[in-house]
Amino acid sequence: MAKRTRTSRTSKTRPSATHAAAADAPAQRGGGPGDQDGKAIVVLGAKEHNLQGIDVRIPRGKLVVITGLSGSGKSSLAFDTLYAEGQRKYVESLSAYARQFLEQLQKPDVEHIEGLPPTIAIGQRTGGANPRSTVATTTEIYDYLRLLFARVGEPHCWVCQRPISSQTVSQMVDAIFQLPEGVRFMVLAPIVRGQKGQHLDLLRHVQREGFVRVRIDGEMYDLREAPPLVKNVKHTIEVVVDRLILRPSVQVRLSDSTEVALGLSDGLVTISYERPDQPETDPPQWQDMVFSATYACPEHPEANLEELAPRMFSFNSPYGACPDCDGLGTILEFDSDLIVPDPSKTLSEGAVDAWRHGGKRMNIFYNRMIRKFCRAFGVAPLTPYNKLTPAVRRALLHGKTTGSVRFEGVIPNLERRWQRTDSEYVKRRLHAFLSEQSCRTCRGARLKAASLAVRIGDRNIDDISRMSITAARKYFDTLELGVEQARIAEQILREVRHRLAFMEDVGLGYITLDRTRSTLSGGEAQRIRLATQVGSGLVGVCYVLDEPTIGLHQRDNQRLIGTLRHLRDMDNTVLVVEHDEETILAADHVIDMGPGAGRHGGRIVAQGTPQRIAKTAASLTGQYLAGKRSITIIGSGQSAAEIFDDCLTSAGPAQRLDWFTRSQRFFAMAYDKLTLELTSPEYIDYFHRLPEHTRHRLGREHKPLYKGIDEVLSNAIFDKLDE
Repeated sequence: MAKRTRTSRTSKTRPSATHAAAADAPAQRGGGPGDQDGKAIVVLGAKEHNLQGIDVRIPRGKLVVITGLSGSGKSSLAFDTLYAEGQRKYVESLSAYARQFLEQLQKPDVEHIEGLPPTIAIGQRTGGANPRSTVATTTEIYDYLRLLFARVGEPHCWVCQRPISSQTVSQMVDAIFQLPEGVRFMVLAPIVRGQKGQHLDLLRHVQREGFVRVRIDGEMYDLREAPPLVKNVKHTIEVVVDRLILRPSVQVRLSDSTEVALGLSDGLVTISYERPDQPETDPPQWQDMVFSATYACPEHPEANLEELAPRMFSFNSPYGACPDCDGLGTILEFDSDLIVPDPSKTLSEGAVDAWRHGGKRMNIFYNRMIRKFCRAFGVAPLTPYNKLTPAVRRALLHGKTTGSVRFEGVIPNLERRWQRTDSEYVKRRLHAFLSEQSCRTCRGARLKAASLAVRIGDRNIDDISRMSITAARKYFDTLELGVEQARIAEQILREVRHRLAFMEDVGLGYITLDRTRSTLSGGEAQRIRLATQVGSGLVGVCYVLDEPTIGLHQRDNQRLIGTLRHLRDMDNTVLVVEHDEETILAADHVIDMGPGAGRHGGRIVAQGTPQRIAKTAASLTGQYLAGKRSITIIGSGQSAAEIFDDCLTSAGPAQRLDWFTRSQRFFAMAYDKLTLELTSPEYIDYFHRLPEHTRHRLGREHKPLYKGIDEVLSNAIFDKLDE
């Protein structure tokens, strides 16, 4: 049979993620094809969508493939009948209180279903739009990495890169005396840091110890007037141990107060000081310094860490996230390529596009600024932008002062307007010139410098997250730890290795762990959830999958089939909607739907083993399996260079396709015609022929990749280029 095709279908009960559902299991009926042990899922009178009141017995504990023409009723049977009924039964088994938070599904149009085990649907769905969700977080690998680094990671100074150890009280005092003399500061003991609860007993204990003031969530309170805390909200409570003005005479008192604070908070002390650089008319602003008796650099006291904890390595937590990008790894900045989209234009013709759409009065104002710039820097207004020297371009975009003339610069001007305007119209217009750029502070790592300074061997958690799954598996298989570290990390490493192995087995070895879910194709997202389910070790479950081989290279098909068989061998029923020939031939039982699509389908044409389907003359699938029909692959002998040349010459001279359109057409043609490996030299050679700005648009800095380009192919090429 020919390679499967993508189908487009919608359904009110189609799963959008991995769902679990339980169902009733009345007495089993025996007999039927593929049902030697008497266990089967029995469906009677199914009429959902275009199903024609069909009766079917599906053997349990087998790999079952439902195939047929697109629109013949495969998904109506698998998802809209079997899965929908399982989910409905599961919701009905919950309390009335729990049911109000779940989607209530209607009973599918079916007379009777029995023998239905708990069902889990793993449907096709691209990743959500949440930029914080990555492959590592989805598969829980990142949770284990955070735990691993918290338990066996070695802290280093992020200034001088030397290993760091505990900090003495005298070192803390010396660091505090680096502040300007006369500054007001408080010695605080953080007794609660980001923990839920009301903490009433703790506050009473602190009050009995003789302390008067406390800072709760950044606000100062008298302990006798502290407000009641919300139980389900995380709070930070710091006891005010002392309030001082920095002078040489307070050194002994500061040392004593620091020791008291360290004793209260298990080795942590916070120094909150009034910022000396603020205007006297402004309200006081306080800044914190945290010192630890556990980890600190002797040469750089500011490079100190609290006790290592998993939340320190989470970019979704304020304790680990980079403060500048809030854990996203990217920030929005004005892009010079968008500000000057056509470098061939002159300054007088409006090369600076961002200064041309503000209305007549604004255009006059900006034209005057351009003329002023040209006079100050000796530039002819008719000079094209791409002919300007780098120094003049930098002055135009970022501003410069020459002599008595100060030119603000295009980008500072746009930034000032973006920050000060209250107009939504202006915001929308300026937003068109913004693009996502890698955060300069964390360089895309998402974490604080302190978190990135913790290493295992010579790698931090971001180095591992940037690895592909295949490279990460090889790294952890060869990781060598000390005797004590190995004993601590044994169970963590076992879980990480298992999850990486499962993901590689379903053909995802090329994907990097830090890749965001929004860039995954539907097939990739489905196989990730499949690998997660394999790792969960559930038994006695009915898994329903929707074309898991979509987007998978043919060489990885057998590995995916092996994963499906592994699920079956764990006493699960695996129900797969599929067109792929290899998957059909690997099935224990096949249900062929048809004979046509829509109202002409909805019936079972044949069912049984693949060999039995091949002998059924009425089955279109059987005719392909038996070799009576075939599809000829056109152009399979063409090289990548020949197809690329076809892209350049197939369009008429008047069309003049730009590079990006050509590259899109090249991918569309190459993907259909070629049988080459994804990383062949011909593909790489083609990418090197692309202009830099086109590669930038196709590259990883601007994910998600253009929808017309197959992401499997794209990532394989970019991985090769990165080498």
